[in-house]
Amino acid sequence: MNNILIIEDEEKISEILKAYLEKEGYSIYTTTKGLDAIKLFERIEFNLVILDLMLPDISGEEVCSILRNISEVHIFMLTAKSTLEDRIEGLNLGADEYLVKPFSPRELTARVNALFRRININKSETMVYDNGDLEINYDKRVVFVRGEEISLTPNEFDILQILSSNGGKVFTREHLIERIMGIDFQGFDRTIDVHIKNLRKKIELDSRNPKYIITVTRIGYKFGGD
Repeated sequence: MNNILIIEDEEKISEILKAYLEKEGYSIYTTTKGLDAIKLFERIEFNLVILDLMLPDISGEEVCSILRNISEVHIFMLTAKSTLEDRIEGLNLGADEYLVKPFSPRELTARVNALFRRININKSETMVYDNGDLEINYDKRVVFVRGEEISLTPNEFDILQILSSNGGKVFTREHLIERIMGIDFQGFDRTIDVHIKNLRKKIELDSRNPKYIITVTRIGYKFGGD
């Protein structure tokens, strides 16, 4: 059973989300404070964290940074902050999805279900590029760059997996969003650009002149590794 941690200071919202997700068969844990969430996270293995940014003790952004430093768990941010800058900041902190309040519990539940459908479809295959400079294990979801294991967020790995396993095929931003975040995702189309930028920093020798994640002007992205 997949464990989900809800960090939300509005207990009514937390209870509604808990009820919806438990109906889908998930094991739900809830807390209203960031520090309590971190302690809970250290004791229990979670598959997803649903994180409100406005918490009474420490900010949700700080919680996100702490969790991302110790885990590759999927993180959905919930917030009333809706500007483009806020969304980009959240994605740069390591969030996988960014939902603006008010939102539909049914929509969130659909996104959670779509997430677990994606991560349960793995390829039992390892791809090696440039004599081992880049190694991608699809089954274990691990990546090595020049022999060193690097940490990718779930969305970063999903982007790398889709592009690298489709040998040079060009994907539009919209197609990548649909494949990674679900057809009902209503965020901005530059979400993928933020993830691509962060991914390049981690796997490319020179992120300004990428070798693996190639931009196809006015279309989208493709994988260029040989």
